[in-house]
Amino acid sequence: MTHKAKWLLFSPLGLATIGAGASMVHWAGSLKDQQVPTREWVAAGTVALVVLNAGVSLFGRGVIEKVLHEVRERPQR
Repeated sequence: MTHKAKWLLFSPLGLATIGAGASMVHWAGSLKDQQVPTREWVAAGTVALVVLNAGVSLFGRGVIEKVLHEVRERPQR
């Protein structure tokens, strides 16, 4: 798989995962506001933060692949 293909895969996937994680964080906060048992909203918040951080990691990998693509595709002088 080329660096360009990886970049085009990881960057949008990372952005979508960041959005999902952010929405889940809000959902976990609303569970707390609804006074559900602590165990439930803490578990939901933990999962939400894992998803959010996974999205940041995926997006970061996309940035790395973009840089590698640009470095390797640079015309030789």
